[in-house]
Amino acid sequence: MSQYIIGIDLGTTNVAVSYLNAEEAEEAVPELFAIIQITDQGERDKRATLPSFLYLPDDKEVSKKALDLPWAAERDYCVGAFARKNAQLLPGKVISSAKSWLCAQNVDPDSKILPWNHEDPSRKISPVTATQRFLEHLRDAWNDSIGADDAKAKFQKQDIVLTVPASFDAVARDMTMQAAKKARLEVTLLEEPQAAFYSWLQAHNENWRDRVAAGELILVCDIGGGTTDFSLIKVTDEGGDLDLQRVAVGNHILLGGDNMDLAMAYGVAARLLEKKGMKLDQYQIAGLTHACREAKEVLCADASAGPQKLTVLGRGSSVVGGTVTTEVTMEQMQESLVDGFFPLCSIDDSPQQSTKAGLRTFGLDYEADPAVTKHLAAFLSRHGDELPAAILFNGGVTKANALTSRIVETINGWRGKKDLTVLEGTDADLAVAHGACWYGNVRQGNAIRIRAGSAHSYYVAIESSMPAVPNVSPPVAALCVVQFGMEEGTSQEIPYNGLGLVVGETTEFKFFGSADRTEDNAGDILSDANRDDLHNLPSLSAKLPVEDKNTPAGTLVPVRLRAVLSEIGTLQLWCLEEGGSKREWKLEYEIRDAEPSDNEGKEAEE
Repeated sequence: MSQYIIGIDLGTTNVAVSYLNAEEAEEAVPELFAIIQITDQGERDKRATLPSFLYLPDDKEVSKKALDLPWAAERDYCVGAFARKNAQLLPGKVISSAKSWLCAQNVDPDSKILPWNHEDPSRKISPVTATQRFLEHLRDAWNDSIGADDAKAKFQKQDIVLTVPASFDAVARDMTMQAAKKARLEVTLLEEPQAAFYSWLQAHNENWRDRVAAGELILVCDIGGGTTDFSLIKVTDEGGDLDLQRVAVGNHILLGGDNMDLAMAYGVAARLLEKKGMKLDQYQIAGLTHACREAKEVLCADASAGPQKLTVLGRGSSVVGGTVTTEVTMEQMQESLVDGFFPLCSIDDSPQQSTKAGLRTFGLDYEADPAVTKHLAAFLSRHGDELPAAILFNGGVTKANALTSRIVETINGWRGKKDLTVLEGTDADLAVAHGACWYGNVRQGNAIRIRAGSAHSYYVAIESSMPAVPNVSPPVAALCVVQFGMEEGTSQEIPYNGLGLVVGETTEFKFFGSADRTEDNAGDILSDANRDDLHNLPSLSAKLPVEDKNTPAGTLVPVRLRAVLSEIGTLQLWCLEEGGSKREWKLEYEIRDAEPSDNEGKEAEE
């Protein structure tokens, strides 16, 4: 048994760590772990959170040993407060939003692509490596303090719960696990909205049952730095006692505080152009965006906060002659954000889609429509006619009363009555870390557990057998192998016959996922895999061995399927030969340790 239970909120903007003594788990309350970090050249201090920024300076850009930590000498990078400070001054040398890159569909998160606009390619690292460095910093900071004098208290020996967005599919979760593995950590994954709700449960103890009623839906609305995450939790009556079940999760929405920071920056840039005739270039906008992030967080946290000063970088006499100072007020922030990101809308509204240009600047594939309320309307509409009776807010953005009030106003409009209950009592910045820590306690049987299971349904492509026809590809169906809600750590036979597996030659296995199709069962077949409610997962390229000298390469072996959903939410698909043979082949989303040499997909293993 570990000495501590540790919860990690690996946020897009900030990382937080909470812990409790496992031996006192039934009575203990999660505590915040203050994280030592570089705050300026040659200076370090403990802070409540670790900003999710990684600074990669050039040679001689910082003085020797300026980035030293008690456990690391002459380090050529840093994470945390000083990295965040330089994001404003040197945006091309700082990595931010690394977590969002882990689930990016348009890049390989294991490739050295960040910072994407760094002028020195040799200084670039992969999103997985960036995530690894954040986790290593947490490990070493803990081991330098709590774990300094006790081998049993070392970070890597504790029960660690690491949070991910609920919308992370099996591949993105695997990427996260790969980063943890490289940091020499064994972790359990937990969805962030669930973690936030666990924090609320812990804060109210047994009294939570007095605040909700059987049959009600609870919406967890988590608006973080880079993503917006929605989850629905159903309150059920189990033999006269209230229970909880997560019944729906939203798609991965790349829309959050980052978008709002950029909107504020463009608003400031427009005012500078109008009042001072100053036109900012994209480099200055990037620096101003980071400055707006800091201003937004102050204004969101304190309704009485005054105007926040902003520094605009100089870029020569043709643009801005020198560094310029301006400001943003509470009213200007709300004007930029409330109507732009939280417009009143109908429950039937849906986010606008746009056709993307063939050539774009390199970056994350952000949502085309910034209206969070329209994304929420689409999410709730996909999951039935019942609307939530209560809402739990989480994420730094939701500290602004003007924004949460607009969301409540919108949902009440859909409900036709003003009675949406707002569940309170959690810290929007720290709830996920506290809740992750409490979940570790829950796993020991000391508190109520939210019934969840797989947040997605998963499908494998089945190609039809048909005569060759010019310019016509054989139709591809999608076979459900993991249904929504399948318990993690379980396996199941797929009730579908007539499948053949090609052995002895390289073949491609295509997989799909869906957070919308919650009613499909394992063995259900969708006749056409080309549909909007399925999203493509990376294909697996494999040459499955024959092992039988009498079976030529390319033979179609009749098989049945068994799906295994691991404890961390990754998918294995076993192909078992029919007819009494013991031959079997395993396909698994398992990220390689080495950097990939090509983009052909991950190797399947027998």
